[in-house]
Amino acid sequence: MLAVSAVIQVLLAFALMGLVLMHSGRVTGFGGMGYTPASQGGTHIVERNLTRLTVVVGVLFFVNTIALYHLLA
Repeated sequence: MLAVSAVIQVLLAFALMGLVLMHSGRVTGFGGMGYTPASQGGTHIVERNLTRLTVVVGVLFFVNTIALYHLLA
């Protein structure tokens, strides 16, 4: 079980790094690809989905970190 959790932790870490690096400034990256005109204001749908996915992966990373701590203790 420890080995499985460790592998999952590494995969989640790489996924989280990739997702965070995809977040860029206001008009660059996936958020500024133009799916929603800038004149409408608000956030782009791609940016919101990227943020949601980043939060989900971050929570999974946190939960897996706690599980690994308990497995090692």
